[in-house]
Amino acid sequence: MEWLKSKTTLVAGGCLALIGLQGYGMISMRNTMEERMSSVERDLQAMHNQDSAKVAQLTSDLDVVTKRMGITSQELEDSHAIAEQLKKESDQATQRLRRELALKADAKAINQVREEAATKLNAVQQDTSTKLQGVSGEVQVVRTDLDTTKSDLAKSRSELGTLIAHNSTEVAELRRRGERNYVEFDINKAKNTQRVGDVLVQLKKTDVKRQKYDVVINTDDLSILKKDRTANEPVTFLVGSDHLRYEFVVNSVDKDRIRSYLSTPKDKVLAAETPAPVQRLQ
Repeated sequence: MEWLKSKTTLVAGGCLALIGLQGYGMISMRNTMEERMSSVERDLQAMHNQDSAKVAQLTSDLDVVTKRMGITSQELEDSHAIAEQLKKESDQATQRLRRELALKADAKAINQVREEAATKLNAVQQDTSTKLQGVSGEVQVVRTDLDTTKSDLAKSRSELGTLIAHNSTEVAELRRRGERNYVEFDINKAKNTQRVGDVLVQLKKTDVKRQKYDVVINTDDLSILKKDRTANEPVTFLVGSDHLRYEFVVNSVDKDRIRSYLSTPKDKVLAAETPAPVQRLQ
């Protein structure tokens, strides 16, 4: 029994010792854990402090970058605006240049057309001048021939003694001589004919500047057109079956008006048998 008690005491003491060891181990483990946790906490705190510092630094850097980015954005906006303005000005300059080139091209074309027109006009003028010179030469020849013809006619009539009166006084002188009958007239341009002696006369046109006229003389149911006749030029025509010589003389050519006389044979029977001698009135 003593042995058993002794053994029980040993066992109990062992158990107590074991429990004590276990308790010591647990306390030691706990202390170790607490130290490790404290160390971890310190590390975490240090890391936190470092991270905070890093975060602060990053925040500061971010602020700087943000500010810089703000400046860059403004500069980019300004640059974009400047680029748009430059593009607009470039487009405007291009349009102005195109318009100027178009105007220059039009001006060049117009000048070319003007030069061509001037060249053609000069050619036409030279050709016209040449033709006019030729026509003038021909007209001068015709005038010379006409003057010669008139001179010859006047000479022939002078030789025959044709009496031409240039005014009422001379007509009165011719009438006084009694060699022919003289009927004075004053005719205006009209649609109807006017009687002069035993013929009908219609004035068609007058040219005051050139002292010329056109008339239609109606006799023996015939209409005789006398065109482009000159003042003081005897217009001779034959009347009746005996072909009596009548002379129509105009001394004054006014606008749409002619004045002078008609000369007819004194004795129509005798005139038909023998042409009346005539002489120029001096």
